[in-house]
Amino acid sequence: MAFVPVIGRSIKKQLEEREAEVLSPFAARNSASKGRRIEEPEDMCDIRLPFQRDRDRIIHSKTFRRLKHKTQVFLAPAGDHYRTRLTHVLEVSQIARTISAALCLNEPLTEAIALGHDLGHTPFGHAGEATLNELHPDGFKHYLHSLRVVDHLEKKGRGLNLTWEVRNGIVCHSKGRDEILPRTGHGVAETLEGQVVRLADIVAYVNHDLDDAMRAGLLADSDVPAPIVKVVGSSHARRIGSMVRDIIVETLSEGDGNLHISEPMLAAIGELRSFLYDNVYRNLLVHREFEKAQRIITELYGYFLEHGLVKRAGDDWTIAEGDKDWTDDRTAHRHVCDYIAGMTDNYAISVYEHLYMPSPWSVR
Repeated sequence: MAFVPVIGRSIKKQLEEREAEVLSPFAARNSASKGRRIEEPEDMCDIRLPFQRDRDRIIHSKTFRRLKHKTQVFLAPAGDHYRTRLTHVLEVSQIARTISAALCLNEPLTEAIALGHDLGHTPFGHAGEATLNELHPDGFKHYLHSLRVVDHLEKKGRGLNLTWEVRNGIVCHSKGRDEILPRTGHGVAETLEGQVVRLADIVAYVNHDLDDAMRAGLLADSDVPAPIVKVVGSSHARRIGSMVRDIIVETLSEGDGNLHISEPMLAAIGELRSFLYDNVYRNLLVHREFEKAQRIITELYGYFLEHGLVKRAGDDWTIAEGDKDWTDDRTAHRHVCDYIAGMTDNYAISVYEHLYMPSPWSVR
């Protein structure tokens, strides 16, 4: 039966009732949320439930907008059709919502986690992350920094004050080359929606990174090993479709509140990921650009520690007020790391050029 809001009753209350009726017993519900870091008074005019508000706060944040100029795999790509960090999170969101809808999970929660999961990524992708991890005394992990962004850095230090469930999903999304579908342990989200995003992240990047590598001429269709093609298909759309379908069918078949993938599909995804590491991520041409990016990050980090944060205001460059008189080394490292991590590729390059490249003199 179609859901028709009743005028005169709280729309939010009706949405909560619909969640109780429609969602799977394994889904997270707004009414059972563990709440926000800082309690907020209820806005009687707001018709959104908490997870919807979180999604909207993320989409309208400055950090989210900057993702459009941050690297996915290919640094500062000149072509219009290569993925950026923004298109990556949109593809993750689409895949995760498809899975959540089929499993009757909470789609707004899934979407909020997906859209926020990479807010802490550095310029130049994993090259920037690896460099900051070496330079900062406490190390650097983008998933931890994503949580720092939503808790402390956004809105001039006030943060977005998201719900616990979204924050948990964001900080637990990372996987690297770890197990594709872990059951327990550190890094496994406590909501099934958070676990869906983690899996959707893998499905998204193994497919779009392969597609971008083919667009760049690093790979051809015929390079993908035949055993992988046999399981996942031979086109971009078929590969994503087969993976998503397998996750949904296997999970619904088991019906135990956990995500499932068939053994052949799990093996194929793992083999495809290894294939990309060997032939794309470690490709000499890609790695050569990573080394240039790492040099930029390293030089900026050292300069900022010594002189303060250089910022652009229109056509002028300045040392921002209050950014050169830090009380101790730990505070200085924290400010410098936060500033660089928030940069886009283009902005990092422009600051580097301003500091280290000669400017031509004009003759009048």
